[in-house]
Amino acid sequence: MNLANALQKWFTVGLGVKRWLLLLALGIGIIALSLAFAILELAQPTLAARSVPSIGWLEIGAGVFVGLLLCGIAEIKLSRNILAPYRKMVQGRVIDAVYRHSMTQKGIKVVAVGGGTGLPSVLKGMKPYTGNITAIVTVADDGGSSGRLRRELGVLPPGDLRNNIAALADDESLMTQLFQYRFNSGDLGGHAFGNLFISALAGVTGSLEKALIETERVLNIQGSVLPATLEDVTLVANVRLASKTRLLTVRGESNITEAGGVIEKLSVEPADAEAYRGSVQAILHADIICLGPGSLYTSILPNMLVKGIAEALRATSAYKVYICNIAMQPGETSGYTVADHVLALERHIGRGVFQAVLANNAYPSENAGANTRYVQPAPENHEILQRYQVHHTDLVDSDRPWRHDPQKLVRAILWLSETERSGGTPPKMSIAQVP
Repeated sequence: MNLANALQKWFTVGLGVKRWLLLLALGIGIIALSLAFAILELAQPTLAARSVPSIGWLEIGAGVFVGLLLCGIAEIKLSRNILAPYRKMVQGRVIDAVYRHSMTQKGIKVVAVGGGTGLPSVLKGMKPYTGNITAIVTVADDGGSSGRLRRELGVLPPGDLRNNIAALADDESLMTQLFQYRFNSGDLGGHAFGNLFISALAGVTGSLEKALIETERVLNIQGSVLPATLEDVTLVANVRLASKTRLLTVRGESNITEAGGVIEKLSVEPADAEAYRGSVQAILHADIICLGPGSLYTSILPNMLVKGIAEALRATSAYKVYICNIAMQPGETSGYTVADHVLALERHIGRGVFQAVLANNAYPSENAGANTRYVQPAPENHEILQRYQVHHTDLVDSDRPWRHDPQKLVRAILWLSETERSGGTPPKMSIAQVP
């Protein structure tokens, strides 16, 4: 019944399919007839005695040419008519859409874990190399637009998800620019359009999971963005203030950074919050996993503390590299060296979760501003140098040197990964050594 209905639709008058199918059949018929005459022409000495009529090679060639021409015209017309409905939904040129689709089927599988404004550096840099990119993003944010939507609508905070979806989309697309647009006044002042869009879609579809799938389809992104968990989690930190000897318990991501003390322990509530299954599967099937860059306590660790994420990281055979921040963050990592970042991770998730550490060793003063404090390398002979492959190279964005340059960062990651897969032990890198 369904087949009959489909055939009836295909042969509807005015659909623009039947005439070109007939032309295609005619072209194929002419080519077949010409090839048959060619075979007869080759066999002419054998068949001469039987008085089989002959046709010249010029006529055979003309027949093949006409047949190919008709087939070409028919295929072009058929393609245009069949793809026309989809063409309206595809942004940019068709070849770009075909290329993106092809890329998603090929290339290494890269998973980036984090959130905030740091993780997009990896995603943007990876796009030219592979379409198999998955960002696993924290949903513990409770400040700004995300925090307001979380409190008022009861949705999971969409801000970090939005930033990373935009990083995987076409930067020049009008939809991407609209997605990142932030209202400046009125009741919507401070809200990003993308946050409202994701929240609305979550309400329409009934879940954040479905909302992200539809959002990725609308922006036609290269890869996917997944939450670390679908549960409503809150960050809790034990903070030691400079003026007090006792620990202060601080709840809420935005409150932790504002406390201004030394973070000694971080946890999530509820403690048994389960990881999103899709995120766990992405980790287990990855070739390369990047932890960061991003805020140590409010972007990276919130993912790792969700039940199932750290376990999956230990179980996967992927090459795992922690990407240390370029600059210290007041309220989180003031005074931290690269070693302090790694030790903080070990205190919370144990050892053996990643193999390598990638850190910056360029500290330009130009464009840095007065408040930028660069993270310094691990002290010589520090214990972490015995447990991890620690590599330093120039990773700074020259315009915003407190952030990573996407191209420099990804070239270094891929170089480390290739060296690891080839069985070699990479030397300490300088910028001249990075491909």
